[in-house]
Amino acid sequence: MTSPLDVGGGGSPVVGDGFSGPQTAGGTTALEGRSPGRLMWMRFRRDRTGVISACVVGFFFVIGLLAPLISALYGKDPYTVYADERPELFDSAGVPVRPNGGIGGEFWFGLEPGNGYDVLTKLIYGIRTSLTISVAVTLAVVVTAVLLGVTAGYLGGKADYFIGRVIDFLLAFPAQLFFIASMPVVVSLFVSPRDETPTYVRVVALILVQWVLGWMGLGRILRGTALALREREFIEAARVSGASPWRIIRKEILPNLVTPLLVQSTYLLPNFVTAEAGLSFLGVGIVEPTPDWGQMFSKAATELVMQNDITYMFFPGVSMIIFVVAFNLLGDSVRDAFDPRTAR
Repeated sequence: MTSPLDVGGGGSPVVGDGFSGPQTAGGTTALEGRSPGRLMWMRFRRDRTGVISACVVGFFFVIGLLAPLISALYGKDPYTVYADERPELFDSAGVPVRPNGGIGGEFWFGLEPGNGYDVLTKLIYGIRTSLTISVAVTLAVVVTAVLLGVTAGYLGGKADYFIGRVIDFLLAFPAQLFFIASMPVVVSLFVSPRDETPTYVRVVALILVQWVLGWMGLGRILRGTALALREREFIEAARVSGASPWRIIRKEILPNLVTPLLVQSTYLLPNFVTAEAGLSFLGVGIVEPTPDWGQMFSKAATELVMQNDITYMFFPGVSMIIFVVAFNLLGDSVRDAFDPRTAR
């Protein structure tokens, strides 16, 4: 009883989007039915920008997943302090002796000034750390927004009023400042300030802090969509047939929320990547020796690096720009594939 896909122009959906059916023996074109998902995939495949962006995003995720294997094949890891292991590679200030940060056949992306970490392995492990945290935050945000947003939109009344006021209250917080101020507080809930904070505690704190103030925008979008859907005829028919509210939400409303969920998720994840990197850059996120994108930016902003090895900023900077731009372009392409009337 799920709502059928709306097709603009009043034409038959089975021959839309420029795809014709197979030829019959008489030379006429046979009509071939296609599901909304298949139509979306056909439109997406024709979008060259979307396909390239998807490949770039997939490449970053593959690099993150295979970081230990790449490190093993490369023969180096992101934790070895080469300034102590091989001091001949550095001058008295801790700067690599060779130009451009020591880039060469042995160290492909060079060495980090100061401690002398290998930049390549630190970068790929940093991608792994940032993407792991951001994916976990995105999943938590999506689940929370679906539960609260759809509940508020479909049930209405007191539930809608209460959830709406909670959303308004949380939206009043300046997110970035709250992230910075609350990270030490959240960490102190798990570890005494006198003890060294384990990495997993910082990871959990980053996920919790971003999740608490990250779901409201998507929740509002889903609430508005659920409000519109609950007045549709197929919802009324399900209600008249005796279906419970839970069944209506699960069988009728949620399938119609796939489009906004996918589109918004492709915008949320790169935002959480940059937010996590910003927190690590400010020193309240991931810290050394754990590799992280933001921690690499923080190191690159020090006076030692800025004056002696400006190329150190190149690799993490270019990597993050490419990833964020590709993910945003992917989100645009997914949106256009689901709704061709919004095509650029």
